[in-house]
Amino acid sequence: MKALLPPGWPRPKGYSAGIVATGTLVFVSGQIGWDASETLVSDDLAAQVRQALANVVAIVAEAGGTPEHVARLTWYVTDRDEYVAQLAEIGAAYRETMGRHFPAMAVVEVSRLVEPRAKVEIEATAVIP
Repeated sequence: MKALLPPGWPRPKGYSAGIVATGTLVFVSGQIGWDASETLVSDDLAAQVRQALANVVAIVAEAGGTPEHVARLTWYVTDRDEYVAQLAEIGAAYRETMGRHFPAMAVVEVSRLVEPRAKVEIEATAVIP
């Protein structure tokens, strides 16, 4: 897997502009901040991010992959302002779960998620060599 950065573009902070990879594709459906018993771990956004990412990593591991094999993440958050206010905590949760691997990413604000208390849903695509 290789990060893509066109000449003259500034390096993005916390994600890659693009990724090129060859291997087995793993598509991870949207994960929220609940544990294996489908209990939401917290009403705190950063705690939900940590758990949602842990769920993504667990699913990728089932295919034989690691966080470094995640090529793309799409985050759906219910409150952009809360997301921005908790960037430091979210960044710490991200690094605890994903390490210093930064795939292509998008963050989108949505009006709500199917689970009423969920504040974030994260879907992923991984490529395992």
